[in-house]
Amino acid sequence: MRAAPTILHLDMDAFYASAEQAAKPSLRGKPVVVGGLGPRGVVATASYEARRFGVHSAMPMAQARRLAPNAAYLVPRFLLYRTVSDQVMELLGRLSPLVEPLSLDEAFVDLEAGGAADDTASALEIGGQLRTAIKAVTGLTGSVGLAGSKMLAKIASEQAKPDGLVLIEPGTERELLAPMPVRILPGVGPATADHLRRAGIMTVNDLTEAGEAELVRLLGKAHGGSLHRMAFGYDDRPVVAERDAKSVSVEDTFDADLHDRVRVRTEVERLAGRCVQRLRGAGRSGRTVVLKVRRYDFSTLTRSETLRGPTDDPTVVREAAARLLEAVDTTGGVRLLGVGVTGLADYTQEDLFAQAAGERAATGEEAEEEAGDQGGEPAGGAGEETPETSEQLASRRWPAGQDVRHDVYGHGWVQGSGVGRVTVRFEEPESAPGRVRTFRIDDAQLQPVDPLPLVRNPADYSSWPASLPKSLSGPASSGGESRP
Repeated sequence: MRAAPTILHLDMDAFYASAEQAAKPSLRGKPVVVGGLGPRGVVATASYEARRFGVHSAMPMAQARRLAPNAAYLVPRFLLYRTVSDQVMELLGRLSPLVEPLSLDEAFVDLEAGGAADDTASALEIGGQLRTAIKAVTGLTGSVGLAGSKMLAKIASEQAKPDGLVLIEPGTERELLAPMPVRILPGVGPATADHLRRAGIMTVNDLTEAGEAELVRLLGKAHGGSLHRMAFGYDDRPVVAERDAKSVSVEDTFDADLHDRVRVRTEVERLAGRCVQRLRGAGRSGRTVVLKVRRYDFSTLTRSETLRGPTDDPTVVREAAARLLEAVDTTGGVRLLGVGVTGLADYTQEDLFAQAAGERAATGEEAEEEAGDQGGEPAGGAGEETPETSEQLASRRWPAGQDVRHDVYGHGWVQGSGVGRVTVRFEEPESAPGRVRTFRIDDAQLQPVDPLPLVRNPADYSSWPASLPKSLSGPASSGGESRP
């Protein structure tokens, strides 16, 4: 524990949904839900307007639609979210060399390590400036928590939501934590909370009164001892600047189980391509390819193949994933597929492409013979896919929320599609709410495009925090509070 509140936790407010509202003027102030739109989709983020209806993250999308039938339901646009996240993380990096990202929209910052703050006053000042900078650069809001430990800084940012700042003074931890539910502490999930509840422990104060010996008896030495210390506000975990990713993966859950073996292989190859794109985007390569298959009965199979060296070649990853699929029984249907790469490195093995080509040549005849025996196409050959209906084609090509551009009407986003038509609202982040028009799904003048920046001309923060632009500065603790 520190004597000064110099650990900062930033959490962007309803990040995905807020970014969508900022990008789409017609949705501002209205309920917005972002996530998978199929019958098996789940909510990734709900705007605060949607949360008033009871919609929350990780909820099945079908349930969300029942609770908020008039909300806007959109697919995630990760290209936009990553762009905004990079802007936010760049601002945090100006405060300290010790920035620990937890996700696209959340991070810890050690202000003391960067010399940005060393007491309550300076921590409040820099926290207020950070909120102003984020709003000016991204157009979005974030909540800031300041405390002497990571645990308390995160609790403070949660109390600050939305668009606020809360500082917890060191020395006040026990008084603050005592009435809170046990779920507020790190490491207490639903199962642990239920186990504690059966023992009559429901608040943090109950934890402290139970004593360490009782918690160790209930939860084991490591977990019980750690929870006892946190109940008293003790948390000495450092802010770790480098959280090295151990794997890169992508997966899709399908609206209806896939039964066609050719379609399953096509989806695996598509996922392998997306996985390599993400791998290359991180500047990494990997040595082990992993295939995940969840079948119709929810049984999940995982298969892996380790290559001779790390690679970021899409052909190598696709072919390895296809080989793994050959060893998986998909009879009965597949509801989820995933492809990942582990054993990450910062370089590639140049001869892997040649290795893959050699393996193809070595196994080609065997594959052809096997296919001939079965009366089908050679393994990996071109097969006939089940044709998609116009409804399926429209939802796949024109998902709700996707950016588009029309040769005549300009930039817009898809409001919905079906029965051979796609409906588009034409507006931009800094425009007024736009008009809606409908087109055929094969209209040659309508094309998908990348998202526009949320702020066209963001303020220059290249010299921040040494000098905050006066036109954007305000009271350091504006919109926030300090908890005594």
